[in-house]
Amino acid sequence: MTTFNENPGKVFRVRDPHEHLGLSTDEPSINVTRSRLGRLVRQGLLEQPGRGQAVARVGVGA
Repeated sequence: MTTFNENPGKVFRVRDPHEHLGLSTDEPSINVTRSRLGRLVRQGLLEQPGRGQAVARVGVGA
């Protein structure tokens, strides 16, 4: 969530937080992140403007 909060309104692809934080970008790691981002979307903390994209909801986590 820190990456999203530091860049409000920016639409991220699943791989972007890995690159931003210097994490591994191998497929298993990306799949774990994809699953976790999906959970955050279902919880209402993130929005999904398109397939494979996520953005922080306005006013959440601020």
